[in-house]
Amino acid sequence: MNVLRLLMVDDHVMLAEALGAKLAERSELWVVGHCATSDPRLSDVVRQARPDVLTLDVEPAGSGTGRLVTQVQRIRPGTAIVVLTGAREPDQAVAAARAGAAAWVPKERSLDELTEVLLGVCRGRSWYPPDLLGPVLRELREDAVRAGQRDGPLDVLSDRERDVLTGMVNGKRGAQIAAELLISAETVRTHTRSILAKLQVHSQLEAVSVARAAGLTADEPDPAR
Repeated sequence: MNVLRLLMVDDHVMLAEALGAKLAERSELWVVGHCATSDPRLSDVVRQARPDVLTLDVEPAGSGTGRLVTQVQRIRPGTAIVVLTGAREPDQAVAAARAGAAAWVPKERSLDELTEVLLGVCRGRSWYPPDLLGPVLRELREDAVRAGQRDGPLDVLSDRERDVLTGMVNGKRGAQIAAELLISAETVRTHTRSILAKLQVHSQLEAVSVARAAGLTADEPDPAR
C-alpha cells in the first residue's frame, strides 16, 4: 500500500493538530507536519515535508488566494492541493481552481468526506462543493473562450512574462518578483526587457499603464489567463 504524505497548512494550529491526529489513524495517510498559512517559513516547510497532498486554508489570503495556491505549487510541483477552509466566497474558489487546486472542502464537512477527497485527488480526481462548482465551471469556461481568442494587447506575452508584469502592476520590485516566482533577479530583468519590447513601450511605468488599460488590475489575476 502506498502511504500518502500529508502536510496541513492552516493558521488555526490547534485545529490542524487535532484534525491531523485523526487523519493519522488512517493507514493510507502519513501526516508529515503542520504549518501556519502566514508562517514566513512556509516555503522551507513544504520543501522539507515533501507532501503528496497538502491541505491549505485560503481564508487568510482573501483576494490573494490564487497567488497562495500558485506559490505552494511552485514550491512543490506535483503536490495535490486541497483547500480546507471556512471561506465561502465564490471568487476565492474560482481563483483557487484557476491556480490548480484540486479540491475545495468546507471545514464543516465530515472527517470521512475529507479523507475520501484527500485520497481521491492523489488518484487524479477533483471535488468542489455544489454551491461553488457552478461559478468555478462558468469562469473556467470563460477563461477557455478568452484563451481561444487571444486577441488582447497582452496576448503577445508568455505566461511567465505575464507573471512578471502582474508583479509590476502590484508595485513590486524586481527582487520581490523574483523571490515570489522562484526565479533569479537576472531572469526577471530579462523578462522585463522582453515585455517592454513586445508591448512597444520604453519603461515599466508605460508597461503597467498598458496592462491596466487591458484590464489587469492590482491584486487580481490576469483576466486573459
